[in-house]
Amino acid sequence: MSERALDFPNFRYYVVARFFTTLAVQMQSVAIGWQVYAVTGEPLDLGLIGLAQFLPFVVLVLPAGQVADRFDRRVILTLCYVVETICALLLLAYSLSGMVLVWPVFAVLVLFGAARAFAMPTSQAITPNLVPRSAFPNAVALNSSTSHVATIAGPAVGGVLYVLGPGAVYGAVSAILAFSVMLMMFVRLPSAIRAPEPANLETLLLGLRFVWSRPIILGAISLDLFAVLFGGAVALLPVYAADILKVGPEGLGLLRTSPAIGAAITAAALAFFPITRRVGIWLFAGVAVFGCSIILFGLSTSFYLSMFALIAMGGGDMVSVYIRHMLVQLETPDEIRGRVSAVSAVFIGASNELGEFESGVTAAWFGVVPAVVIGGSATLVVTVLWTRLFAPLVQADRLPGDAG
Repeated sequence: MSERALDFPNFRYYVVARFFTTLAVQMQSVAIGWQVYAVTGEPLDLGLIGLAQFLPFVVLVLPAGQVADRFDRRVILTLCYVVETICALLLLAYSLSGMVLVWPVFAVLVLFGAARAFAMPTSQAITPNLVPRSAFPNAVALNSSTSHVATIAGPAVGGVLYVLGPGAVYGAVSAILAFSVMLMMFVRLPSAIRAPEPANLETLLLGLRFVWSRPIILGAISLDLFAVLFGGAVALLPVYAADILKVGPEGLGLLRTSPAIGAAITAAALAFFPITRRVGIWLFAGVAVFGCSIILFGLSTSFYLSMFALIAMGGGDMVSVYIRHMLVQLETPDEIRGRVSAVSAVFIGASNELGEFESGVTAAWFGVVPAVVIGGSATLVVTVLWTRLFAPLVQADRLPGDAG
């Protein structure tokens, strides 16, 4: 019988800190999107929000994975939260200054993207250090469910606070992130043997070589990459809220919350009824639901139908995220887990920001609604193509380490 991850104090401190960090970042995202669009009125600038975070992320994430394998992961993650707190304070200062130029926001997001580059692989790699193997599936489900609960609450809270002005949102975000920093200081990791090899290009690329040698892992994370890349409809939510659905910042908060509602419900179900058979089919089904939901959202002119489509999108995405995370973490030795997590982060994490940029560009070219529909259709095309390119992934029946 598997153990419960919450029985372990270090995991409790970590998961609560991660919850509040996610809550704060989601609140901040709503404020940034609405503030930038209110200043410029240009959908392309919403795409530039993603690009500003993507560029430093993609440059730094592989070295960040090696750092996570060589140094204390708790210290790295704590420092990342400190930098994110500084970013929130800078955004607060920008809002209070009354500036109408948006380039300072993009500059802060570059710094935020750099912090994310170190936080994402470290956060993925640290979880197996906090709980025993028997409690790891439960830890993954709890990590996902609490993260998505925060993603549900964050946009709604951010949208409501934005009524008082963006400064109110950034001030609250700064306080919440500071609390997360304090919680991480209580986390203690067991002694671990860190990578003894020198920090050079060969060791830097070890994670990439490991992923390339595992077709099932490569297929899972590359599928997620292209699905999210073409499915970046969330970047255009401010346009939908302001011009198509006409629901204002409060409605924007609810729309941004909707994918997380679907993901949280799915994550809670997975905590009690984990996927143990036909994992490959479940993975592709989740991505297919994701793509169909994007198309439905793009065509909808009803606020409630749009929320339903986004909820379904989040549920489909959660299934693929759960399976991919289990595949990557259970298949990877701890001494290279940071570098492998960094590769996974390049494929998945960076695709969120790059997908937002892609959505902004296609919206500028073709219009908002066609851009979303094209993105969802492209996701479905990729799903079908990947069933041919990675047949062993479709045929995968069990997760690594499960009894046959």
